[in-house]
Amino acid sequence: MKNNVNNKAIICEKLTKQFGDFKAVDQISFDVNQGEIFGFLGANGAGKTTAMRMLCGLSFPTSGKASVAGFDVYRQQEKIKASIGYMSQKFSLYENLTVSENIEFYGGVYGLSRSEIKTRGEEMISKLGLGNEAKKLVGELPLGWKQKLSFSVAIFHKPKIVFLDEPTGGVDPLTRRQFWDLIYEAASNGITVFVTTHYMDEAEYCNRISVMVDGRVEALDSPANLKNNYNTHSMDEVFYQLARRARRTGD
Repeated sequence: MKNNVNNKAIICEKLTKQFGDFKAVDQISFDVNQGEIFGFLGANGAGKTTAMRMLCGLSFPTSGKASVAGFDVYRQQEKIKASIGYMSQKFSLYENLTVSENIEFYGGVYGLSRSEIKTRGEEMISKLGLGNEAKKLVGELPLGWKQKLSFSVAIFHKPKIVFLDEPTGGVDPLTRRQFWDLIYEAASNGITVFVTTHYMDEAEYCNRISVMVDGRVEALDSPANLKNNYNTHSMDEVFYQLARRARRTGD
């Protein structure tokens, strides 16, 4: 699958993950454009996490096809991992290391040279306004700063795609807005953003949204078109109309 020909960052064709008789992900098909902010929504048990693990090269599909950053999810998982960034809903940096030490550590993990780590690290610290906190332990930072730092580290190596798994959980509304400014900037620089969220106001910020129900993609369109199709002015109501069809509760 050569998604670069079609300018696609992600292509899924009937992608399926089955555990015994249970289909956690059931023949999902969609694509994501390069530089797009793509919202991946669904209630608990919808299959989002399982689908994301396959796309991140952490789990083999049972059947179907998919490519991420031009690499096949069956045969090129290590190349996928090297081409993406990832931020989980739980804070993913080391709290017993300083801000600078975390940047140096992850820069090394991503294979950057010492000079690249130094230059990019200084730029990141300045941009985030963390100059006075660079030598502080990350565990001492407020949650909002931790999340913004975590996102910045996830794209430190300039990946083609960054996967964000409920990145703003527990963060106050102002900090969430500032976090999304970072997402917009990343997308404007050509990084594809694949994000899950339970905040429907954040869904409004996405270029397109996919909504999963019981392992299947039940809807996929822009926020405006989804609201029009479901005859409502609220993404909360769109989500509710789709999610109430769900029969299972475990992901």
